[in-house]
Amino acid sequence: MGSKPINSPPAEKPADQLLREMADREAIRDLPIRYSDCLCRSDIDGVVRLFTKDGTFTAKNEEQEVVSRGTADLKKMYKNMFKNLYPRPFAHTHLVELQGADRATGRCYVEMRSAKINLEWIGTGYYEDEYAKVGGEWKFASRRLTEVGTGIPLRNFMAG
Repeated sequence: MGSKPINSPPAEKPADQLLREMADREAIRDLPIRYSDCLCRSDIDGVVRLFTKDGTFTAKNEEQEVVSRGTADLKKMYKNMFKNLYPRPFAHTHLVELQGADRATGRCYVEMRSAKINLEWIGTGYYEDEYAKVGGEWKFASRRLTEVGTGIPLRNFMAG
């Protein structure tokens, strides 16, 4: 009496809210694409701009993890990576969960190849991401790479 049936559909959202959520999801899904593009072009400044100023990148395998925090650390880490590795990431299956108007989380899977020798396969894994909207633009607040298939030594992710 007066209560909703158990299997009732969720309340519809206003059109402007749906449109905003769709635009936010699209902008967030674009981040891993832009990230991969920056890595393929060895664009260190470009990849670092995809992070918030206090953003973090963590690389993890079964034995250890390496964390870089903030713009300066991220620049050092990517410079070190490009000295040893010619990364060509192929990200796919991107899931996004909005946590409000300026926060979201997500996960996407990656196959990593190296351009050093004929795009050889060097590993697989997934990114677990936290996103923040800063000045109207979505950025990585944190990006955590977990290796599933081995091949990328974590020393490549050390800030040096």
